[in-house]
Amino acid sequence: MPSSPNPSQLDDTKLRAWLIAQAKVLGFDSLRITDTHLGNATEHLKQWLLEGRHGQMEYMARHADLRSDPQMLVPGTVRVICVSMNYLSASIDFDREWERISNPFAAVVSMYARGRDYHKVLRHRLQDFAKAIEDHVGPFGYRVFTDSAPLMEVELARKAGLGWRGKHTLLLNRESGSTFFLGEILVDIPLPIDQEEESHCGTCTSCIDVCPTQAITAPYQLDARRCISYLTIENLAAIPIEFRRPMGNRVYGCDDCQLICPWNKFAKRTLLPDFAERHGLGRASLLHLWSWTEGEFEQRHEGSAIRRIGYVRWRRNLAVAMGNSLASSEVATAEKELIRQALGAALEHSDTMVAEHIQWALNTPTID
Repeated sequence: MPSSPNPSQLDDTKLRAWLIAQAKVLGFDSLRITDTHLGNATEHLKQWLLEGRHGQMEYMARHADLRSDPQMLVPGTVRVICVSMNYLSASIDFDREWERISNPFAAVVSMYARGRDYHKVLRHRLQDFAKAIEDHVGPFGYRVFTDSAPLMEVELARKAGLGWRGKHTLLLNRESGSTFFLGEILVDIPLPIDQEEESHCGTCTSCIDVCPTQAITAPYQLDARRCISYLTIENLAAIPIEFRRPMGNRVYGCDDCQLICPWNKFAKRTLLPDFAERHGLGRASLLHLWSWTEGEFEQRHEGSAIRRIGYVRWRRNLAVAMGNSLASSEVATAEKELIRQALGAALEHSDTMVAEHIQWALNTPTID
């Protein structure tokens, strides 16, 4: 890192006001600052890894030491500027989301993934933010991150006062619920730090009770191996049989614990066009998404977080959802026949893993 500005030359109050204003200009909704000390969170991470709750996310274990200390990740770091960016678009209605989850012919894609890839959106804006700070205070050491490095960003954001940990382990705040992304700038400027936010979950256990796979094993305890978001996105292998029925029609991620959370009644809408729904992902049927060729998948998900899972896992997830559709009494006989025909036509030419999921779906006892 380059030499940082002389702290005595910076007016903390004015600089903080400028940082908040500049963050707003760049589309961020909140800004808080913390130090690099993570306290008990590092021990909790080690225990979580020892219990294998990270599943196939080997990168979590591989860089555990770096996650425990931002100063190891970026030497010279003394503060972390934490920002949030709301992603809930104006078109999203929670009641309608529940209706789609209960409609087994519909394909449910997590709300955050329906627009542009948040990694790209936040990274570019964080870089612009850092350059603006440099123009304002002079050369200083920094690196920007957004869910892209071994960094305990939720814990840092909690420490900074951007919110508190909900019992589902996501960050919550009173202005935006949990529907926001996080970004960080690690800096070598000893800025004043903010106070932590008190928890406001009280005795509520809605997120625990609603989880389709009981992935929230206790308050503030998540077993990723059971989580539908993990199973449909991070999991590289077949979907375990025991979780295929509970997956329902969720083909990318799961929002149940957010949809049920009382704090998300206050979730603010984003004004950024980047997170607007693309290609009808909030309205599509399972058959429509199944009809996409690999080329169409690549083209339509260009610039989307969904593209990262690839066509094979996309089809794997859809096959499970279509099997659940065949098992549902809510789907008409004619629609079930269309699903059976679509799955059968794809069986011979499918990847081995996808073929196994298709066979599972076709062998599902149907209710006509």
